[in-house]
Order: sequence, then structure tokens, then C-alpha cells
Amino acid sequence: MSETIKKVVLAYSGGLDTSAIIPWLKETYPGCEVVAFCADVGQGDEELEGLEEKALASGATECHIVDLKEEFAADYIYPTLKTGAIYEGTYLLGTSMARPVIAKAHVEVARKVGADAVCHGCTGKGNDQIRFEGCFAALAPDLKVIAPWREWSMESREDLLAYLAERDIPCSASLTKIYSRDANAWHISTEGGELEETWNQPSEQAWVWTKSPEQAPNEAEYLTLAVKNGEVVGLNGDTLTPYQMVVKLNEIAAEHGVGRVDIVENRLVGMKSRGCYETPGGTVIIAALEAIRELVMDKRSREWLHTVGEQFAHLVYDGRWFTPLKDSLLGAADAYSADMNGEVVLKLYKGMVTAVQKRSPNSLYSEEFATFGADDVYDQKHAEGFIRLYTLSSRIKALKDQEK
Repeated sequence: MSETIKKVVLAYSGGLDTSAIIPWLKETYPGCEVVAFCADVGQGDEELEGLEEKALASGATECHIVDLKEEFAADYIYPTLKTGAIYEGTYLLGTSMARPVIAKAHVEVARKVGADAVCHGCTGKGNDQIRFEGCFAALAPDLKVIAPWREWSMESREDLLAYLAERDIPCSASLTKIYSRDANAWHISTEGGELEETWNQPSEQAWVWTKSPEQAPNEAEYLTLAVKNGEVVGLNGDTLTPYQMVVKLNEIAAEHGVGRVDIVENRLVGMKSRGCYETPGGTVIIAALEAIRELVMDKRSREWLHTVGEQFAHLVYDGRWFTPLKDSLLGAADAYSADMNGEVVLKLYKGMVTAVQKRSPNSLYSEEFATFGADDVYDQKHAEGFIRLYTLSSRIKALKDQEK
């Protein structure tokens, strides 16, 4: 016999899985009231259209659509960018960064309606179940977590469609779905279909936002980005919020085929998965921030920030946002961000983004010191003593080896 659950808040997308979850919850937990929750993180108006009607038709008593776009960009994307986090050298963490802001809002809705449980539609194979439940553990350990894909007997899209048909619950999904996609303001991911065979080159169907580099304009486009305290705040003289910046740069960079990545990544659960990720605006922002770091950070500082970024990438990917470690790593990144100010001109052309001009009031680059011409500030004779001390341990070891 199932335990008593009076009210549960379901993370609802209107897709096949969550449409089936609503009646399943009501059957599995008799008398349970199901409240649908949807996070608007910039996935697009077409994804939200008719969502409340779908939820109510499936058996939900309420549907809460929460606008998280500005919060997502300002409080999750931009702080992550300060650390330089990139997962396994390629993935710009688009899906991963969205999970904590969604989970936080999920808990807030649960508290608002007096729920005693939360529910998600993540499969038992993926990372998202860990990300969501890690956040729930940190923010609401008292709430029961229900994960239908780990409990019910259904195993396929055919099973879910049959389940809904038996109950006369409308659903626009069909058996012809090729890909699994997830979109937000930062990126869109595509998995499944021909991508499940790593020897297959992605077809153009696997790409949604971006033009192919071959079809991109033959003329380069130049953008001027202003950076303040480690954040991109201006585009071609206009001041934009983080969300506005991401949206605008997505539009511009996608036209030039910028931001395509086809990778095989290590999931936290142990298996590898392949995905095509499109992050056009994010790729531009990262190039601008890196250009300023080149000017401002000394060798050891850049080395340390690289370590911070790698650690932060794993933290975000592994669903550990609401932890003391996150605060510690962000503190390190913030310490450097105060000097990350300047201006960068970026060239967009045929899938590439290149910083072609950069300047900062805090730049450590000095033409006076670095010149190949004559200078009055650097005595090259000083290098001899530096090299002798720098190589002293090697010299001592070599002398010891000669005595053997």
C-alpha cells in the first residue's frame, strides 16, 4: 500500500513523460492533489503555449508557470562564467546551470501550496535526477521526492502513449520523435537519433539554433563587448542585463554558425553520452572574458583560476550548487573579478569567434617592457642571475649524478 501523500508539486513540461506522470501520481497515491510547476528559463514561448490547459486536462489541480529568466542569467550563468568553468574542456554547462534555479523555484512553489512531496520526470540513467535531488536535499530535506521513472513499470514511449490512451488523456506526442532536446536561454541540447552511434556525423536536423558554418555569411561581423567586474555588461555601446545580453548574442552569433559542439561526455552515473550542444551567445561571452583575463591576470593567478574553473565545472555538472564549496569557489573568482574590466572587439566568421582587439585599465601588458626594439626599462643582463637561481635545483642534481 502506498504511503499517504496529500499534495505533490510536479516539475511539468507538457511533454509525454510529465503528461503521464500526473495520472500516475493520482493512481499511485489515492487522494493526492497534483500541482504542476513549470520554470520559464528562456526555453521559448512556444514551449509554454497552452501549458496550463494541458496540465489541467491531465488531472492537475493547479499550474504555476514561474518566470526565472533574469534570475537564471544573473545569479547562475554569470557567476559560473566568472570562474571560467567548462566541463571536460568543451561543454558550457547549459543544462546543468539551469537545474538549481529550477529546483529552488520548485521548492518555493511546494512551500507556497503546502505540499508534502515534490516530483520530477528524470530518468534513472541521467544526471538531472541527481541535480534536482541534490538541490532538494539542501533546500527541503523534509519533502518526499518521487521519481516515477525509478518506480513505475513503463519503459518506453510506446508504454506511455498507451497509458494515456487508456485514460483518454490528450497528448500531442507521437512515436516519430527522433531527438531528445532541452533548451533554455543559454543553450539547446540535442541527444538521441543518429547521435547514439558515435561514428555518425550529425545531420543538419541535429542543429536547431545555429546555421552551419558553410551556410553562414561570407562577411565577418564585429562586436564590441564591455566587461565590468568580470561580467559582460555592454554590447556595441548598449548596456544590457545578463539575460538580454545572452538573448541578443544568441541571435547574432547563431547567424554566423558560432557555438556548435558535438561531444561524448562522462555522466555522473558512470556511462558516457553523446550530445550536440549549441551555445552561440555564450561562446561569444566566454571569448570576451578570456581576452580580458589574458591582459589582467598574472601567470600564477591564471593557473589558480583554471583550477577553480575546473572544480566549479564539476560542481555544477554534479548538482552541488547549494553547498559551501560553491560559495568558496565563487569567492575565489570574485576576488579576481574586481580587476576584470575592459573592452573587447570580437570577430564572428564561419563558426569562429576571435578577439581581435582588447584593452583594460588594469592590463599588465606593457609595450615598453615587451618591445623587441630598444628600451630603457629592462636590463637583459638581469636574466642571467634569475636563470641561475631558477635552475639551481637541476644543477645540483646533475652534479650529484656526476659524482656517482
